[in-house]
Amino acid sequence: MISASDFRNGVTFEMDGKVMQVVEFQHVKPGKGAAFVRTKIKNVITGAVVETSFNPTDKFENAFVERRDMEYSYNDGNLYYFMDMETFELEPIDGSLLGDNFKFVKENMPCTIYSYKGKVYNVEPPNFVELVITQTDPGFKGDTATNVTKPATVETGAEVKVPLFISEGEKIRIDTRTGEYLERAKG
Repeated sequence: MISASDFRNGVTFEMDGKVMQVVEFQHVKPGKGAAFVRTKIKNVITGAVVETSFNPTDKFENAFVERRDMEYSYNDGNLYYFMDMETFELEPIDGSLLGDNFKFVKENMPCTIYSYKGKVYNVEPPNFVELVITQTDPGFKGDTATNVTKPATVETGAEVKVPLFISEGEKIRIDTRTGEYLERAKG
């Protein structure tokens, strides 16, 4: 059990049958009236954020969210298989649980799998990936306007906006959280 007075950023707890995580908290002690805890909490399954206040003595059940690093192996239809790097067991995960940023993940890339009570609810790819450009139009000589981009397709099939000087066959670094080109990959 955890009381509202023990809330800190990142703490997970169960409220009304839902798993919530504290995003922000503030202990408030007004001049008149009872103290309370003002919080911003996020439903870890749906991602919905709610602002609410609690009495510091309110008690909640602790919620243990399991985080495991697993390697993406392959997909078969709508099932995506991830391998546990310690036991080498494959775990199938439904494609509906994969976020939009999963389009930057290729086979054998590590991902973080989040589960609660054995049920997977989120798959988080690495923050940065290096992928090879498989198709893009050539840049034009003399076209040196700043911040001009062109579409490019990477080896996973995802499309990224890249600067004009990038050409097919080059390896680039992408931020999977934003889907943006960062730089040419070194080496």
